[in-house]
Amino acid sequence: MKSVKILSLLLILLGGLRDGPVAAADRLEDLHVIDWHAHVAGLGYGDSGAFINDGMRRNFRFRFFMRWLGVTEQELEAEGDGLVVRRLSENIARSRYVDQAVVLAFDGIVDKTSGVLDKENTQFYVPNDFVRRETAKYPNLLFGASINPYRRDSLQLLEEVAAQGAVLVKWIPSIMHIDPADEAIVPFYQKMAALGLPLLSHAGQERSFAHAHDEYSDPLRLTLPLRHGVTVIAAHIATTGESEGQDNFERILPMFAVYPNLYTDISSLTQINKLGFLARALKVPGLTARMLYGTDWPLQYFPMVSPWFHVNHIGIRNAWRVSRIDNEWDRDVALKQAFGVPEAVFTRAVGILANTNPIPPE
Repeated sequence: MKSVKILSLLLILLGGLRDGPVAAADRLEDLHVIDWHAHVAGLGYGDSGAFINDGMRRNFRFRFFMRWLGVTEQELEAEGDGLVVRRLSENIARSRYVDQAVVLAFDGIVDKTSGVLDKENTQFYVPNDFVRRETAKYPNLLFGASINPYRRDSLQLLEEVAAQGAVLVKWIPSIMHIDPADEAIVPFYQKMAALGLPLLSHAGQERSFAHAHDEYSDPLRLTLPLRHGVTVIAAHIATTGESEGQDNFERILPMFAVYPNLYTDISSLTQINKLGFLARALKVPGLTARMLYGTDWPLQYFPMVSPWFHVNHIGIRNAWRVSRIDNEWDRDVALKQAFGVPEAVFTRAVGILANTNPIPPE
């Protein structure tokens, strides 16, 4: 807590005594809000098929991720990896504002010659079948599929997950070793467009994993799926790193004027490594009309996120008010509204997601 207090005092000197916009989150209780971007993980317990490789498990990030997911390895061994999904559902159920979350499967690296999963080099794997099976148990969770297009049966898998109710396909190209600009995967894009499955793809530098091929997360590489009619959601507005010497955030902005099927989510934009980006993004003319709400769960905890990191944008009173909110989703909503994120951003998901089945009003 000392570091938080020191940081807040520094921010006060930079203008933190100003109050930001007054949040009006209460209106969202009567509207349908979906978190587009929630991760789960597993260690293979309960026949989940999920795994985290040895390199990632030895990485210092692993213990933080497990703690933020709210589970221990002993609990997973006793109850199975489905416990992670159940606890996610329970947390969402306690939220005043967020009604549903898209739970993301996560495919691995695929050998381009054989078209099969390269387990040895895959850091993190959460199979579609596990996420589909577990999310089906909870009406407040939606199935987000993940398919590496280099799989030999990728087109068949697209048809299967669409029939099973998947609402989108998730990639982190730099971790899954996918080049979104590879002409060889055009048939995959054409099938996605025909099925109406959006692509949620990480854009910008990736630092949540032990190592990454960041050249694959250049936002300009998403031009190919956009040209083939895929609705693309560039996660995090590409707010980290550079490509070819250009800031990725500046690199993606002109693309919104060219491609009406390009959207972005605001997940992770309050994290400490992205200070100032949400405020910058909200000032870009027309960009809020392409924004979608997301959290990047479970990366919502200190030291990654705190309202005190943003005192210079939201003011001390808002920082204090938000810091006293217990539920992680309510705190995230309140923080982003304190920045001035429009109400429409929180409700835009319905009508864009494939197969969306909102919870009926009570």
